[in-house]
Amino acid sequence: MALRINDTVPNFTAETDQGPITFHDWIGDSWAILFSHPKDFTPVCTTEFGAVAQLADEWAKRGTKVIGVSVDSADDHRKWKGDIEKVGGAAAGFPIIADTGLEVSKAFDMLPAEAYLPDGRTPNDSATVRSVFIIGPDKQLKLSMTYPMTVGRNFAEVLRALDGLQTAAKGVATPANWQVGQDVIIPASLSDDDARAKFGEFETVLPYLRKTKAPA
Repeated sequence: MALRINDTVPNFTAETDQGPITFHDWIGDSWAILFSHPKDFTPVCTTEFGAVAQLADEWAKRGTKVIGVSVDSADDHRKWKGDIEKVGGAAAGFPIIADTGLEVSKAFDMLPAEAYLPDGRTPNDSATVRSVFIIGPDKQLKLSMTYPMTVGRNFAEVLRALDGLQTAAKGVATPANWQVGQDVIIPASLSDDDARAKFGEFETVLPYLRKTKAPA
């Protein structure tokens, strides 16, 4: 069964380039982002890992841990990090899971149960391992995105989505193209009186679309 929004994400024990982890314990009370890759030493993925490294301070500001997963070994990951840091111009301090047996890729429904890595494999053999999962402190999946091999992920959008999720956790929603500091949407389930009591003044754009300042 596919992993759906608000499902508890799989717990697993795995080797990383920084040693073994148990996933739920590693998340702890933080938000977490798991981003997956089909193979080490590939061009698009190297630029993506570099982008994640550049955002280290931004993840920390938001109380968010980031972790990569690729279907190569921990030794390969350690070697690859030299290229990642050269391309990104920043230290890649986050761990990378060594998913050589595809357990994590299958648990997160990125590959079918019968998938295997053939001898002499290429990235195409695990091409669907190109996803981002944002996970809350409750260990539930809050958002997922999947990309093809040829399109690099926009980690500024991942950061924006994380901001939206953390803001929405305060009982609001965010409109299209929302950025931090902009107005948010009051849930339609609240009456005007309840909305006023909770949020103060608000703008009624449509009977079902009311905007207010983002909660502190």
